[in-house]
Amino acid sequence: MKIMICNETDSDIQAIIENAKAAFENHPYSAGTEQFIAGTLRVANVLTISLVAEVEGKALGHAPVSPVIMSDGRPEWYGLGPISVLPGFQKRELGETLMDEGLSLLKNRGARGCALVGDPGYYKRFGFRNDPELGCEGGPPENVHFLPFGKNGVRSRVSFHPGFFVKG
Repeated sequence: MKIMICNETDSDIQAIIENAKAAFENHPYSAGTEQFIAGTLRVANVLTISLVAEVEGKALGHAPVSPVIMSDGRPEWYGLGPISVLPGFQKRELGETLMDEGLSLLKNRGARGCALVGDPGYYKRFGFRNDPELGCEGGPPENVHFLPFGKNGVRSRVSFHPGFFVKG
């Protein structure tokens, strides 16, 4: 299976919504609103990066990236997610490829780090770490993860764009 990672286009938007809805249906870490987050971020014009994983020309996965605010004032931090992959294509490297490409693009643009909310077991393999004393508004602290790109660790809370907390 040949995976192509591309920037999102207008023709991908419906697939992004449908894939996210299917990917997070019955997911233990789901808020049930993941299919709306990228659209809300898109309308707010805060998508810094929006990658699509294509196989044979079909958009099967998505990884949006948007700026976040760190409580200690550090600039150039970004939030990744929600990463979604159509269920029939999960565990086939689409999510990992999207993650790797998104993190690479962030590093290349001089980002200082990345934060996300999700499954601790999954994101540890990419170097993300959790600190129960940190976290974010609206997300369980045990599911908030940080990946600093420099030598300095993380000692602040993160605030994601309000689009992450859309109700539908």
